[in-house]
Amino acid sequence: MTILQQILDEKVNKVAELKMKKATLNFDLPLYSLYDALIQKDTLQIIAEIKRASPSKGIIKANVDVVKQAQQYEAAGAACISVLTDEPFFKGSYEDLRKVAQAVSIPVLCKDFILDEIQIDYARANGASVILLIVAALESERLRELYTYANQMNLAILVEVHSVEEYERAHALGAKIIGINNRNLKNFEVDLKHTQTIAKAFSNNTDQVLVSESGIKNTEDAKMVSAYGASAILVGETLMKSENVEAALQMLAVKKVREVE
Repeated sequence: MTILQQILDEKVNKVAELKMKKATLNFDLPLYSLYDALIQKDTLQIIAEIKRASPSKGIIKANVDVVKQAQQYEAAGAACISVLTDEPFFKGSYEDLRKVAQAVSIPVLCKDFILDEIQIDYARANGASVILLIVAALESERLRELYTYANQMNLAILVEVHSVEEYERAHALGAKIIGINNRNLKNFEVDLKHTQTIAKAFSNNTDQVLVSESGIKNTEDAKMVSAYGASAILVGETLMKSENVEAALQMLAVKKVREVE
């Protein structure tokens, strides 16, 4: 069984648990536009992630002060903050999401494996302005249903792909923000060339923004994916492990120069 399938099987249980709670949810926290934060900027924009752990790396920073980390990200110029809310595999929570959303004035992404509308409700209720939909985790009809539902809630949607075929599915939705995961979710191996491969299909869609995710550790990596066509990068482990968050983030904010057509 792949790592992705293990996560999805556990997520089915989480969805059932959320539905059993029958909680009254309030959608009163403000929304911020991720698209506006990413489009038409001269430098590579950073989606800075709060990640306590991962299946591939184990514990990264279990006892992180999420409010302090988020405020450091915002002060250093992050365009958005990504918060892992999966507990079994990433040690995250909706509580982390809410604390971050209440502490900053930029978009916050609920980073999770979303299978059901109730997860979108919980993301919005805990302050997310953006949700993640993973094409590899969803059948086409379900993907469209969840995309439509999130749109109706005025949430931005980062649609994550790992192949040209998955990109075509995302493009068919009308997705404006496409995330290219350089990490294969079946075995968690990383290759930045995934950004290059998919960016070639992406090149003529000027109303879309491309986010390169995973495996970006330094200025050279940032310049590479920028040259491939990325408008932004999503970075977690590198920032979580840094002793100087501002310096680490700013070394990744390179000038955007697309070389691939």
